[in-house]
Amino acid sequence: MSTERIIHLADLAFIENSLRTLRSDIGTVSNQVENVGQEVVNTRSELARLEQAFLDFVAADAKAKEVALAETRQVKIRQEIETKFGYYAEVRRHATGILQAADISIVRQETVNTATESLMLSAPRYWLAPALVALAAWLADNKPLAEKALAEAIRRDDEKTSLFFALITRRTARHAACRTWLDRYFGMQDPTRLDRQSVVLVDALASGIFGSEVRNQCARRIEGWIDELSQRAGFLDEQRKQWNEGLRSKIPTTDNAARYNYLSQYSPTWAAMNKTLNGAAMQAVVRDHFKAIFEGPIPPSPNLMAAVDDLLDKLVQNFDEEELPLRRAEKLCQLIIEEAGNRSAAKSRYDLESKALDERVSFTQLLTNAAMHPETSHASRATQRFAIALSRSWIKDAHQDLSASIRAAVPTRVDLTIEDWQGTTQNGENEKDLAASLGTHIDRRRDEALAKIKLGFQHWAALVLGVGLIFSAVSGGFLPLALGAGCLIWFFMARSNVAKAKARVADDFSKLKEQSLQVLSAACAEVVEWRRDFTKRDAVSAEVVQLLDAISPEQYVLSTHDSARQVMAKPAA
Repeated sequence: MSTERIIHLADLAFIENSLRTLRSDIGTVSNQVENVGQEVVNTRSELARLEQAFLDFVAADAKAKEVALAETRQVKIRQEIETKFGYYAEVRRHATGILQAADISIVRQETVNTATESLMLSAPRYWLAPALVALAAWLADNKPLAEKALAEAIRRDDEKTSLFFALITRRTARHAACRTWLDRYFGMQDPTRLDRQSVVLVDALASGIFGSEVRNQCARRIEGWIDELSQRAGFLDEQRKQWNEGLRSKIPTTDNAARYNYLSQYSPTWAAMNKTLNGAAMQAVVRDHFKAIFEGPIPPSPNLMAAVDDLLDKLVQNFDEEELPLRRAEKLCQLIIEEAGNRSAAKSRYDLESKALDERVSFTQLLTNAAMHPETSHASRATQRFAIALSRSWIKDAHQDLSASIRAAVPTRVDLTIEDWQGTTQNGENEKDLAASLGTHIDRRRDEALAKIKLGFQHWAALVLGVGLIFSAVSGGFLPLALGAGCLIWFFMARSNVAKAKARVADDFSKLKEQSLQVLSAACAEVVEWRRDFTKRDAVSAEVVQLLDAISPEQYVLSTHDSARQVMAKPAA
């Protein structure tokens, strides 16, 4: 009997040791599960960060490829221009070269004739080649050849030829011939469909190239064009639209996310906010653009011949319609490069600026192109001044309309999304209410998460089974006792794990609540700062209006090289 008791005690000690080991192992597994859970959370966070980094990389890579492609295409387009129209450059260089050679009489007339005849052979369709032959024949006093060559130049391009010889005769002070050529040129013009090179005429007018009598002639024509256009139905609306697009082309495409880090991440309204902030920034861009045009003197050309030569170079180099498709493609590539690969932004700018590359434009569109896109329209600063002064009231109307549309687009309410909570503010004034709402929302999520962490049916079943087995051990031996003890230990370990899980979840939600409230506070502060920033930028509009009010066209026409200063066309009413 004593032997059995010793054996039973030994067996019980073994079982108790086994249970302790089992309990230790369960604790270790529980800690490992907890660590794995934390690692899963960290992994998810890291994956989210990597996903965003990957998306940023893909976007940056796409932009870099767009830039590389645009640069490659730009090179190919320029090569194509050189291949197709390279011989034009040689013809163009001879235009002012012949005149300057004649001025100083250091080139034999036979050399000039040979050179121009050679150009005629190398440029069979180009209007300037026969025009240069006519010029050389005129200098050699060969009237029959001059008339034949002039007829061919007029056949190829009557408008450019007429303007070309108007400038030539002005250069040589042949006023009657200059008036005749200008009359011919004006007679071919439709103010609703002017050729792009008409900006050269405006340039000559604004730069004081023409004498007083010819300037009066040009002034009357311009006044007539404006009067004719103003009689058309919807003229004022058209001017507002033209200048609205011209001003809109100056809206920057800056991404202000770095300055408003929280709004850019947590506000669905950010896209509209960034757009309207850039719209307000347009005021400073336009002000600086106009100031750069009007501030400081324009150095006059040293003499009439130099001034006319500059205009002749501009006429023969920049206004050939055959090159326009390639020039348009080149312009789009350049804008893609300037926008760092953002093709949509480049396309938007191209759509606004492309009218400067249209073959035919109205006179008022010509003024808009000259004022806002001088690099494309090839307008001088003097022409820009005159164009803006002549269009002042139209610019003011368009500026008022555009400013009003930008202000109307300002979001009155700023939506905020933090985790799965959503709120709205106007000026951050309801931050306390939003904080209370956000805190309540996170508390509710915490309570819901805690409610899901509980003992399952199997745990309660193990408790009941363990108690039953222990009671049955009185008559059933030690095996039921061991099994019952194991069930109870498993139950209490599970309850301990549930308590730990709840504590961990409560701690996670506490940190989430703290971080979310900090994000909310920062976002509300940025809303206040954004409103101030917009107001400050928008206030520059008053400076733009003030600058325009101080302008009139007669102030911005240079004195003629003949001496007299002439009051020019009336400003837009």
